[in-house]
Amino acid sequence: MTIPIRGSAALVVAAAIVSATAIWMPAYRWFLLISIGIGAAVAGGLYLWHKLRPVRDDEVENKRPLGLSYAESEWPMFLKLDCW
Repeated sequence: MTIPIRGSAALVVAAAIVSATAIWMPAYRWFLLISIGIGAAVAGGLYLWHKLRPVRDDEVENKRPLGLSYAESEWPMFLKLDCW
């Protein structure tokens, strides 16, 4: 089943479906609250970890694993802004 809407209307429909399901089934409400709590805790922990311990250049072993390094003058034409 697909709903032929996009953008913010799809977001509103998704929020309506989630809230209707949360009202209809109490177990889903607890699952949703616990999942959002765990997600927020993990996101906060990762944010603080990377804020306090940023990755330095010397810690990264292979900066270009595919070997795709271009000098600024050798960039492909589709990446240059003055190609029009």
